[in-house]
Amino acid sequence: MATRDDILAELSRLTLPDGGDIVSRDMVRAVTIREGSVSFVIEAPNPDIARKMEPIRAAAQSLIAELPGISQVQAVLSAPTETKQPPSLKVGGHPKPQDGPMRVPGVQRVIAIASGKGGVGKSTVSSNLAVALARQGRKVGLLDADIYGPSQPRMMGATKRPASPDGKTIHPLQAHGVTLMSIGLMLGEDKAVVWRGPMLMGALQQMLGQVEWTHHTGGAPLDVLIVDLPPGTGDVQLTLCTKAVVTGAIVVSTPQDVALLDARKALDMFATLKTPVLGLIENMSTFHCPKCGHESHVFGHGGVAAEAARLGLPFLGALPIDLDTRLAGDAGRPIAAEDGDMAEAYATIARKLVSDDLA
Repeated sequence: MATRDDILAELSRLTLPDGGDIVSRDMVRAVTIREGSVSFVIEAPNPDIARKMEPIRAAAQSLIAELPGISQVQAVLSAPTETKQPPSLKVGGHPKPQDGPMRVPGVQRVIAIASGKGGVGKSTVSSNLAVALARQGRKVGLLDADIYGPSQPRMMGATKRPASPDGKTIHPLQAHGVTLMSIGLMLGEDKAVVWRGPMLMGALQQMLGQVEWTHHTGGAPLDVLIVDLPPGTGDVQLTLCTKAVVTGAIVVSTPQDVALLDARKALDMFATLKTPVLGLIENMSTFHCPKCGHESHVFGHGGVAAEAARLGLPFLGALPIDLDTRLAGDAGRPIAAEDGDMAEAYATIARKLVSDDLA
C-alpha cells in the first residue's frame, strides 16, 4: 500500500509552468489514505491561479491512480477565500475648518474633567464618575482626550481596537456600562504619540465627530459625555472648547498650594473660553491608615473647598487617598463599579450632578 511519502514523491514530479512543483511550493494539503482510497487538496495562492490549474489537478489524480494498491483517487482544487479588508483608519492630521462650536453627534451634554497639573488623579476621577453615573441609570460616554498619556483603556479594562468598517466612522468600545473611546485603543500600550499640536487637534476633532457616540443598548443618544482632558491649558483644551458645545467643566485638584496655583490657571482658561465651571473636586484629601485608622492630611486639607467658596463655585466633594482605588484602576475595574465607601463617594458626586440637571 502506498504511503503519504510515496504520494508526495509522485506529486513532486508535476512541474509548474513557471518552475518548481506543487510539493515544493507547499500546495498539497490534507492527504488522506484509507483502504485503497486517496484524497488530497491542491491549494492555489488565489482563485485566479486555481482556475488555471485544472490540467495539473487532473494530471495529479491520474498519476496517483497508477500507484500500487490505489483503487480510487480524488484531487480537489482550492484557494484562500477572498476577503475584502476594511479601509484603514488614519487618526490624527490637521483639523478641518468649521464654523464655531458644534454639538457632538449622539450626545446631549459634554462635561470636561480638567486639572491644572498632572498627578492629581483627574483620570481616576473621570473613569469613576462615568461609571457612577452609568450605575445611576444615565447613558454615559467617556472620551480619553489625554492623547500623549492615555490611561483610560487600562483603567476601564478595555483592550480591543475600535472597529471602522468604512475607514471614517469609529465604533467605540463598551466597558462597565460606559461607551469608551481613547487614542490608546488605536495604538500599542507602550507606543508613544509623537505629534505636534495640529495632529492632536485633528485627532480630537475625529474622536468627537467620527465616533458613534450612542448607548450600547438600542443606540439611544448619550445623556452625557465625560471628556478626560490632559493636564494644563493647551491645544486639546482649546480645541474642545472652541470646536464643541461643552456643557461645563469640572476641575480636579489636590489641596496643596502648588496644585491650587495650577488649578486657578485652569479655571482662568475656562473663563477665557466662556466655558461654565460646574464645580471643583478635592482629590487625595485625606489618608486613613489601614492599620491604626489615623487620619493624615498628606497634601493639606480643605484648600479646594476654600477656593470654591472664594470663587462662588460649587464644591462637589472630597476624595481620600485610597489604596483600593489605585488597585481597582490598575486592574481595569473602577472602584465605582464596586460597593463600598469609595463607590458611595463617587455616587454622591454623580447624584449632585444629576440633581442639578447637569448630567
